[in-house]
Amino acid sequence: MNAIIETSNLVKEYEQGGRPLRVLKGINFAVEPGEFMAIMGPSGSGKSTLLNMIGALDRPTSGKVLIRGVDISTLSDNDLADLRNREIGFIFQFFNLIPRMDALGNVELPMAIAGVPRRERRKRAAELLELVGLGDRFDHKPSQLSGGEQQRVAIARALVNDPSVLLCDEVTGNLDSKTGDEIMHLLRELNKEQGKTFVIVTHDPAVAQMTDRLVHIRDGQIVAEKRLR
Repeated sequence: MNAIIETSNLVKEYEQGGRPLRVLKGINFAVEPGEFMAIMGPSGSGKSTLLNMIGALDRPTSGKVLIRGVDISTLSDNDLADLRNREIGFIFQFFNLIPRMDALGNVELPMAIAGVPRRERRKRAAELLELVGLGDRFDHKPSQLSGGEQQRVAIARALVNDPSVLLCDEVTGNLDSKTGDEIMHLLRELNKEQGKTFVIVTHDPAVAQMTDRLVHIRDGQIVAEKRLR
């Protein structure tokens, strides 16, 4: 099976005090279609940097990131943005919703930016909010929603372009454990019923144990990997 995402000797350095700081130190791993996997590591281990790299938000210092076999370092900024918008959805810890927009407007926003006609995007946004269990919350603004409901809006928004892969950065980090469990079960449903591929960055062992494969990263290197199911 061809990997959706693959890294080869992936190195990422940042400038710090005039000297290079190596955050990722030769990462090699692959994400297969339909996987439900976690990347786990302590703070500062490089896991969020790795997520940014495989999400085409940043470019490697050396080595390769391949998305559906395409080396992202060979793409122009516009082509990179197009690939990212087409293939990848992002779900973050802090929801990143627009406070003055209701749930429907927040889900519609990426489609509005892409120039999708109003009627079409409202229909799609409504369908996705129904899918994540918020059919009765269309007109609620973020301040009127619980943390779990806000994360469901963010998940619906991440699905608008029908991405192959959803990258989740501490997706339960801002939620209590019960609500976090509910969100993880929702992601699992999307994985099973729609065939979506999930890469979930977490520091929470309980979240990691709900996935099928767990990759441990420490000091910018993969130090362990195991199948859980």
